[in-house]
Amino acid sequence: MATNTNVSRVQEDGRKVKRSVYHRMRKEKEASEPIVEARAVTKYVRISPRKARSMANSIRNKDISEALQILTFSPKKSARILYKTLMSAIANAENNFGLNAENLYVSEIMVNEGPRLKRLWPRSHGRADILQKRMSHIYITVRDKSADK
Repeated sequence: MATNTNVSRVQEDGRKVKRSVYHRMRKEKEASEPIVEARAVTKYVRISPRKARSMANSIRNKDISEALQILTFSPKKSARILYKTLMSAIANAENNFGLNAENLYVSEIMVNEGPRLKRLWPRSHGRADILQKRMSHIYITVRDKSADK
């Protein structure tokens, strides 16, 4: 069975266009829209995702100033890691996209599981258990409040 290279795509107004034309139009549309969000990623952090998610949930959808205060005054290890990642996202927004830090909020924050370090834990009678040291991948997206209106 031969594949059809002229696969059609449906445009917003219902018209069909070729795939190449559709992608070119989509890229032009994305380029014309102003960038209103910035991301920061921290990978392979030696903290359990479950422990990091508890702090991540506390700053989700908060203003930057409020999120930074929550992270600054929290005694948890995950708060220090999230603080650094959030500061990186703010710096990316200011330096790369020219966004004002006062208008930003944490629009998206994800803590995913990374690889695990597996270590042996000696037990009685010559046996051993596997101790899994978990890692996390942290993704923070900050977005401009004025763009969401």
